[in-house]
Amino acid sequence: MRSFATLRYEKDGAIAVVTLDRPEVLNAYNVAMRDDLHAVLGAADDDSDVRALVLRGRGRAFSTGGDVSEFGTAPSALVARAVRRRRDVWGRLLGLRAPTVAAVHGYTVGGGMEMALLCDVCVAADDARFALPETALGMIPGVGGTQTVPRRTGVGRALDLVLAGRWLDAHAALAVGLVHRVVPRTRLLPIALGLARRLAQLEPRRVVAARRALRTAHDLALCDGIALERRLALGLEGRRPADRR
Repeated sequence: MRSFATLRYEKDGAIAVVTLDRPEVLNAYNVAMRDDLHAVLGAADDDSDVRALVLRGRGRAFSTGGDVSEFGTAPSALVARAVRRRRDVWGRLLGLRAPTVAAVHGYTVGGGMEMALLCDVCVAADDARFALPETALGMIPGVGGTQTVPRRTGVGRALDLVLAGRWLDAHAALAVGLVHRVVPRTRLLPIALGLARRLAQLEPRRVVAARRALRTAHDLALCDGIALERRLALGLEGRRPADRR
């Protein structure tokens, strides 16, 4: 594994740990970090030894989202858009074979908050603060937030977060379903790694099947969702849907 300018990649047994490493700008992600994330997530996905992944940030924050100093600096908007399509970092994070744990602290804002919500589980330190300020800046969330937030909180709370730009502390985020657990800041990484180790003990095919079924729950009619669940379960058992006992 080569070194990366904007992040750190380490392995702890079956656990991959990706650390956002631009602490001087509160881990705001720029083009270089986007490219590094695309490469490192691909490497983790290709490594059959990786059974779970932890995403965290170094310094005083998890991430404050996109680096505004780069906004509007691309020489060609068309080329920039084409590059983003080819390097779909957020699709790659969402589609990882291994289950993912976001370990967030400090400012977890904009694209940083959205990045955390693309992970399967989000553990927050008690100093974490969340917000989606994009709408007030003339944009809308662009890292999946318009889809992940209402799935976690319901549409009403999502509208409040996106349109009003409301700030939430860690315990408020827990209360509305944005995060799964709040822990002391000093215990954040050990607890996230412990959770990742438990997830790493699960059989990978079962993880993939369970996530597929759960993620379609909002998109399918109940009868269709149950049918998908049955197909996936039978596939894990090596049987066809027509096989019945």
